[in-house]
Amino acid sequence: MSALKNDLLLRTLRGETTERVPVWMMRQAGRYLPQYMQLREKYGFFERVQTPELAAAITIQPIDIIGVDAAILFSDILVVPQAMGLEVQLIESKGPILPEPIKTKNDLKRIRVPDVHETLQYVFDAIKLTKQELNDRVPLIGFAGAPWTILCYMVQGKGSKTFDEAKAFCYTQPELAHQLLQMITDTTIAYLKAQVKAGVDTVQIFDSWGGLLSKDDFENISLKYIRQIVDALKDETLVIIFAKGAWHSLESMAATGAHGLGIDWCIEPEVARKFAGNNIILQGNFDPAKLLSPIPVIEKEVKHMLKGFGKGNYIANLGHGILPNVPVDHAKAFVDTVRNYNLG
Repeated sequence: MSALKNDLLLRTLRGETTERVPVWMMRQAGRYLPQYMQLREKYGFFERVQTPELAAAITIQPIDIIGVDAAILFSDILVVPQAMGLEVQLIESKGPILPEPIKTKNDLKRIRVPDVHETLQYVFDAIKLTKQELNDRVPLIGFAGAPWTILCYMVQGKGSKTFDEAKAFCYTQPELAHQLLQMITDTTIAYLKAQVKAGVDTVQIFDSWGGLLSKDDFENISLKYIRQIVDALKDETLVIIFAKGAWHSLESMAATGAHGLGIDWCIEPEVARKFAGNNIILQGNFDPAKLLSPIPVIEKEVKHMLKGFGKGNYIANLGHGILPNVPVDHAKAFVDTVRNYNLG
């Protein structure tokens, strides 16, 4: 394994002192980049995801254009329900549709814990190709959705702001829900382990809908399963958990043995640090919508954020994915401000 030219992210996650704060952005590979739009006009979403050459090219675009300190694989969390046997359609600018969601015990017979090499080999091929083409410039981040977030789509059948049907499913059919969550967990562990084998340098677990649950429900329906994933992976690779809105459980997430915790913009750095403790790396937490502000405002606000997190144990990022309408030079201003910032 050759040495990375820029391993700031990995050194930070290992708790080492670095010369500056590393920076990357969630959803940095994709929809706000003109180069991505060109590919989008030619190829369907899953065609882009399932063609290793396209996925690799899209993954690398922000390294060349924006200058971030890590690449994150261009893929989607919904490749997991797909691999388990559910149909997933992605309608551009409308979001995902799963036409035959899971509602009953009978529906569970339609899905399985797959052999990930049979169903998701294209992801591992994309990782190998991306690593080759990155040529050790920066680390590559792999990822998967947290089981609760995946269940949300598998049960609701589409995106939602509240996922009422998914929650009702867990509350009215708890046995079935836990059976499904365990199947998703088993698939995800195999999937992430195979990503590590294929060459990713670190993995992030996205619990986009973790914040819809109370503290107790988050423990029972989400964290219980995230914990299994972290347990299975933490000795093999560096693991980051990002549970949007689940600030109430930062302490218990920090206790999983994960190396990093992503946080959103609704919690202040000082409060997040108090909850999470000093032994874990925090990542975040710039409001993506704020990237629409004038560049001088972005620079000022980014410095304010960096000051709030202080020196060490920190990765600069957004508090959620970058928005499609963010101008490229605004994204670049975010990254450049972090890269040029001197913590003194």
